[in-house]
Amino acid sequence: MSIQKPSSLLVRAARPDDVDELLALARKAGSGLTNLPPERDALAERLGHSAEAMQAEGQGPVRPLMLVMEADGHVRGTAMVLPRVGHDWPFYSYKINRISQTSRAHRKSIAWRMLNLSNDFDGYAEVGGLLVDPALRGAQAGRLMARSRYMFIAEHRDWFGDCVVSELRGVQDEDGRSPFWEAVGRRFYDMGFEEADRLNGLEGNQFIADLGPKYPIYANLLPEDAQAVIGELHADSRRAYALLIEEGFRDEDYVDIFDAGPTIHAGIDELKAVRDCRIAPVAAIVEDLPDGVDSLVSSGHAGAFTSGRGRLSAGSDGLTIERRLAGLMQLKLGDRLRHVAF
Repeated sequence: MSIQKPSSLLVRAARPDDVDELLALARKAGSGLTNLPPERDALAERLGHSAEAMQAEGQGPVRPLMLVMEADGHVRGTAMVLPRVGHDWPFYSYKINRISQTSRAHRKSIAWRMLNLSNDFDGYAEVGGLLVDPALRGAQAGRLMARSRYMFIAEHRDWFGDCVVSELRGVQDEDGRSPFWEAVGRRFYDMGFEEADRLNGLEGNQFIADLGPKYPIYANLLPEDAQAVIGELHADSRRAYALLIEEGFRDEDYVDIFDAGPTIHAGIDELKAVRDCRIAPVAAIVEDLPDGVDSLVSSGHAGAFTSGRGRLSAGSDGLTIERRLAGLMQLKLGDRLRHVAF
């Protein structure tokens, strides 16, 4: 059953009591969304760790930080920011290298792809776990949820390093079968895709280092259906990929070790929302602002962080904002806002 498009969407820091509504979202997503396992205990633990991490001092948190989207008072979306991957265990990807060889005697050239196990992204931040209720399609809820992560990073810039990475879901069939996993993963790890995905989500990926391939894989030796999905997107990830590329991420031939979906990356300070956002106080609150700039707005720090969308205009003394937005985010005159064009 669909829900009506809400007039207001609010992104905020997740709380432990969000667990049941997040569990319902995770179960809708199916397999392949490692950062959001559809198990209540695992989600409760992650929410607890996120709430604790929001209070981090000094060098900042190392645990994943969770944000949620509220629509009409209910959690209808979520996304995650991990300050540093590779902290508890290495962060693995396959790097695709293309190799060609030529036989002059036979006047023939052959080119193929090699998959090399890589830890190139250790120490990067990661954005992931993006999931929005399909009933909100058409409200640009996915864009709001995705870009709010970068406003959060901008607000807490000292918590993060120089770069950020994102893994996208790869191709699976209607039964959840991953052709790449069947050709590669099952042979090394002796388990099905869902079991490996679950184990990775709950316990981390140390088993990848323990059991995984130690040498490059010649992609041309894999079955054709596995070759065909290397670097390809799950249908549900196409919009997320487009948003990431628009924000400044680059696709440079890294893929996920489970389903071979794209793993893309960017410099944090090159992200549009981080680079272009500005800070100013609320100078006026008005009923309507039809000529204002459609903007992404955030306020608050750590566990008090909120983000929303509304029209505003900037003047020498600060920002004029809509009353609806002020009510949604509980803003008052003089409050400090971070804003960027939506």
